[in-house]
Amino acid sequence: MIQLFQNAQSQKLKPAAMLSSWWRWLLLGSGVGLLSGTASAFFLTALSYVTDMRLRHGWLLFLLPLGGALVSYLYLKMGKTSGKGNNLILEQIHNGQEAVPLRMAPLVLAGTLITHLFGGSAGREGTAVQMGGSLADGFGRLLRVSPATRRILLICGISGGFGSVFGTPLAGTVFSLEVLAIGLISHEALLPAFVASLVGHLTTTALWGVPHLHYSMGAVPELTLAVAGKVVAAAVIFGLVSLIFSELTHFLKRWSARLLTNPMLKSFVGGTAVIILVYAVGTRDYLGLGIPLIQDAFSGGAALFAFAWKLLFTAITLGTGFQGGEVTPLFAIGATLGQSLSGLLQLPAPFLAGLGFIAVFCGAANTPIACFIMGIELFGSQGALYMFMACLISYLVSGHTGIYTSQRIGSAKFPLELIPGATLGQLNGMLSAGKRDKNNKREQ
Repeated sequence: MIQLFQNAQSQKLKPAAMLSSWWRWLLLGSGVGLLSGTASAFFLTALSYVTDMRLRHGWLLFLLPLGGALVSYLYLKMGKTSGKGNNLILEQIHNGQEAVPLRMAPLVLAGTLITHLFGGSAGREGTAVQMGGSLADGFGRLLRVSPATRRILLICGISGGFGSVFGTPLAGTVFSLEVLAIGLISHEALLPAFVASLVGHLTTTALWGVPHLHYSMGAVPELTLAVAGKVVAAAVIFGLVSLIFSELTHFLKRWSARLLTNPMLKSFVGGTAVIILVYAVGTRDYLGLGIPLIQDAFSGGAALFAFAWKLLFTAITLGTGFQGGEVTPLFAIGATLGQSLSGLLQLPAPFLAGLGFIAVFCGAANTPIACFIMGIELFGSQGALYMFMACLISYLVSGHTGIYTSQRIGSAKFPLELIPGATLGQLNGMLSAGKRDKNNKREQ
């Protein structure tokens, strides 16, 4: 009887403890969201300014090699672990012991603005997430939180940064939970991640008045077997292009680091390569974020191989040490690829552009649920079935590759022998070692 009474008493205390915990996470999540949203608002405003500067003054492109060298110099002298970027935040969420340095926020902000000012092809998600993670970890150190609380605050930093920079609070919430490990979604941070993403979004748009761009898929085709088959075919291509982007970017990072050990020289050469590509292609359309390409794709006016050129420009920029994210260029690659497939598949260009927009990013980030939700937030729910198909198939086709090498494999996409908790970077290392062993055996 005494045990039953004690259990009953503890049950009475649970609602109060739960309410206290909820209020605590509402406050902490709101704090991270306010910091992330303010940082994103400043970043988006500054990014718009430097982009306008580049468009008005074409000669700035010729300073891209020097700009890249400057970014690498800043990271070499002051960056320390900040050079790991998004992967550092993922590592620390996975029970890491290193601090996410507060210097990461101004460094990635300055590096990304320099990249865009001179014409590098990069995005903005990496910058927003790194600023959010850095500010969240600094916030946690200020409050002297426990390691478990710190981990959740870092997740909030990701959701706050993502949700505020793209104007997609629901996708930002799920992305921060889904990106940690392929095939797994952790729910322990669901409430604070949502609060951080929503507050971050409202801080950027309502408090600071920074708007977000919107696109339209237009009319969604009626569901038939023929249309579904065409969407499946397009999604397979989206997944393959995701794989190519991830592998090419990682290859260029390894190859350039091996060939050019001086990081300033590496970025100088990368900037020079981008300039050469501009004159080889005969257009500057593939510089910067790629938003005009996205707009052209939804109106049906993008060039047939725009997706391939944007992919190459971005892989070279990020593969040689410039700062910025991958996501907005992936949006541009996916949207222009979708438009290019519209003639072949006899489907509306805006419809396939919308599917490519989310599916190519999905295959590269391994976040099918977040990308599906992003599609609904951006384009509405009318094409939800097609969006889910595109994300699911692209996710599977891209295999165990991705833009985040510290992303763990929680549940493999297909049967695969793995070390428990292995990351994509470790998997690639094991596969490379296996290939070397096979080649050595053949030589013997």
